[in-house]
Amino acid sequence: MAIYCKIIAMLHIILVIISFSFSGFSFLAQVQSFGINYGQIGNNLPQPEKVLELLRSLRITKARIYDTNPQILTAFTHSGVELSVTVANEMLGVLMDPQQALQWVSTHIKPYVPATKITGIAVGNEVFTGDDTSLVAKLVPAIISIHGALVQLGLDQNIQVSTPSSLAVLANSFPPSAGCFQPELTGIMTQFLHFLSTTKSPFWINAYPYFAYKDSPNGISLDYVLFNPNVGMVDPYTKLHYDNMLYAQVDSVLFAMLRLGFGGIEVRVSETGWPSKGDQNEVGATAQNAATYNRNLLRRQYGNEGTPLRPKMRLEVYLFALFNENMKPGPTSERNYGLYQPDLSMAYNVGLLSSSSTSSTPTSTSTSTSTSASTSTASISLTSSASHDHKQVSNMGYQSLVYWMFVYLSAFHLITRR
Repeated sequence: MAIYCKIIAMLHIILVIISFSFSGFSFLAQVQSFGINYGQIGNNLPQPEKVLELLRSLRITKARIYDTNPQILTAFTHSGVELSVTVANEMLGVLMDPQQALQWVSTHIKPYVPATKITGIAVGNEVFTGDDTSLVAKLVPAIISIHGALVQLGLDQNIQVSTPSSLAVLANSFPPSAGCFQPELTGIMTQFLHFLSTTKSPFWINAYPYFAYKDSPNGISLDYVLFNPNVGMVDPYTKLHYDNMLYAQVDSVLFAMLRLGFGGIEVRVSETGWPSKGDQNEVGATAQNAATYNRNLLRRQYGNEGTPLRPKMRLEVYLFALFNENMKPGPTSERNYGLYQPDLSMAYNVGLLSSSSTSSTPTSTSTSTSTSASTSTASISLTSSASHDHKQVSNMGYQSLVYWMFVYLSAFHLITRR
């Protein structure tokens, strides 16, 4: 019996060691605070099943769609990918009615969960600053009705409700400590923030440093907006140092909420990205700059960074976008935010390379629309560095397993001889 107990104890120790050896895999293989926007405004996009394969190959576990497409919700069944879905702006007037909201949730959400991991509902998009000002008064009531429907159906614990806003909701964003909302939004924004605070839901912001640079290329450092090494800026009031514009934009939203008395709400970036091609007047819209911005952003994500104001709270970011969408209206840049072409080839290489390779990335401000890099089919994936580390850890884990099995067998041999 004593020998048996010793063997069991040793086996337990070995299993703990093996578990510890392998526990780093998911951390190295994927970033928990990173997601991607999966838009569908194109007539040549791959089927959802192919998209899911792509996301899995990239080890991306969060995605946002701009509707409740049944094909996508069905294709993502049992995939483990967290999906955030969207209510169209034109539905807000209808969904103010609690019964209509219950019907909508019962039809568009309930049939798919929990098999499909829907974790968020974005009610409208950039409503606060949209062209249809009549929607602003309908937004919060619609949000409350949809959340009420989730509560009634027992789905509210796993699904958060919010709405993405553009940075235009701010009257001032520089320096970050001066962040404040547009005065005319104070009343409705206070109601919205109260809802977020009560339900512990995030404030979603669409933040694009690209637009700031495009509008003032001579006044804003390209390295500052691309996350490249630079002197950055110090907020004169808080003395916090910012080495990139995205973090400054996020903190300006946090300060704006603080001014209205809400200090515990998380800010998440629902959209950010950089176009790989643009019109002649779209300064900085190049494949080189797009690759640099997204690569550097991803490196920050792998570090689970927070902003200077909240350094210990990792910033959740959804990159825009997965594909170039050929039917999007507007300037050329609107159709060229994708990491991938619809044929699943890379629009440009955003692989996380070694430090030496990354530091040599060109950061030209040229407005050339040449996209010779846009048809690249380089084999380096979005998480190539992580995959490399994953293999290294896998080998280490295997070697550790072999080693400790050898130790166990040796110990077992000694014990049984006594």
